[in-house]
Amino acid sequence: MKIQNLILVFFFLINGFLFSQDKEYVLKEDISYRTQSSQNEDVYIKERCKLDVYYPKDTTNVATIVWFHGGGLEFGEKHIPEGLLNKGVAVVTVNYRMHPKVKHPVYIEDAAAAVAWTFNNIKKYNGDSNKIFVTGHSAGGYLASMVGLDKSYLEEYNIDANDLAGLIPFSGHTITHFTIRKENGIKGTQPIIDKYAPLFHVRKDAPPILLITGNREKELLGRYEEVAYFYRMMKVVEHPDIELMELDGYGHNMVYPAIPLLLNFIKEQQETKKSHK
Repeated sequence: MKIQNLILVFFFLINGFLFSQDKEYVLKEDISYRTQSSQNEDVYIKERCKLDVYYPKDTTNVATIVWFHGGGLEFGEKHIPEGLLNKGVAVVTVNYRMHPKVKHPVYIEDAAAAVAWTFNNIKKYNGDSNKIFVTGHSAGGYLASMVGLDKSYLEEYNIDANDLAGLIPFSGHTITHFTIRKENGIKGTQPIIDKYAPLFHVRKDAPPILLITGNREKELLGRYEEVAYFYRMMKVVEHPDIELMELDGYGHNMVYPAIPLLLNFIKEQQETKKSHK
């Protein structure tokens, strides 16, 4: 779906259609989400494998957004996008280990550990483990897709990836990430689809998915087209709940206008579940 303008999105925001904002929120910072796996990894795990939880104080069973930052798997810090503040949801924002200190699949393993932590702990922060939505921008979107599509990563924690309420990658690779290709001596202009590509794990029974990219002419090399191919293949295997949105006027830095679409997707998914009960 090509977005010609964002009038409807701003209408939702102005009228408070998406989520109420008159709540008190709590921020808990630098929570460790995994233990050290070997002695020589202790320092870096302690440094990077931490997350923050932001949640409404007096509301229970709220939806939770797990947010992975971008940065090409090489840089970046956990943060909460401004558009997710005061929206009636819990937000788990995650740091993970990065290249060159580690190599694949450590990034994905860390992301899965953070999602597993969320399943096991979010109730303490007024969240509902049945309402966990995984998202992120660029490399973060790639990690969200891999955790939700390759079921093996969450299976390590006895969690079924299909129990995620939704996947919403913002401009994330669906082919193998370019940093992983670089680690294998493959140039960034050579597309690869292997087990480290979300496209490799196309399946009908995946959680609901909203794909969002910038404009195809302004995005990073072929990003819209690879995401569009993933969308098409998911339709081919008859995935019942997937949508693709292209944001006109925006390139790869498209987080700001995509946030209202994420929130609306969460609202729609929760309303759909209620109607099916």
